[in-house]
Amino acid sequence: MQKYKKETVVGVFMLIGLICVAYMAVNLGDINLLGSETYILYGRFQKVTGLQTGNAVDMLGLNIGKVIGFQMDQKDQVVMVTMEIDQGIKVYEDAIVAIKTEGLIGDKYIDIDPGGSGKLLKNGDTIIDTLPPVDIYDLISKFAFGKL
Repeated sequence: MQKYKKETVVGVFMLIGLICVAYMAVNLGDINLLGSETYILYGRFQKVTGLQTGNAVDMLGLNIGKVIGFQMDQKDQVVMVTMEIDQGIKVYEDAIVAIKTEGLIGDKYIDIDPGGSGKLLKNGDTIIDTLPPVDIYDLISKFAFGKL
C-alpha cells in the first residue's frame, strides 16, 4: 500500500509540473489559443534600418502591439511593415508612424501618433504618413565635423 501512495504522489507532482510547463510555453511563446485579439496594420517606410520582427509598437508610451513582418515593394521603392495591433486600440486615418530608438543605442520600435480625423483604420489598412529612423551615427559625424 505504501508503494502505491508514493507512486500517486509522484504522479500528481509530475502532472502539476507538466501543467506549469504548458502554461509557461503558452504565455512566453505568445501563443493565443482562444482566437485573435489583434488586427493588422501596414506602414510604408523609405528605410527600416535596425527594425526587426518582434519589435514593439507603442502609442502614447504604451505597448499596443508588435512588428510581425516586412515586405519590400520594389515598384514604389518602399518597405511595407506589418504590425499586429491589440484589438480595441483606435488608430485614425491621419495617424503618423515613426521608427524610434530606446535610448541612444537601444532597440528600435514603432511609435504611432494615433491622429484624430474621425475615420478609423481597420484590419489590413495602410498608414502612409511615416518617418524613417534617425541615424545616430550620421548625426554624431555631422556634429563632430561641424556640419550640424
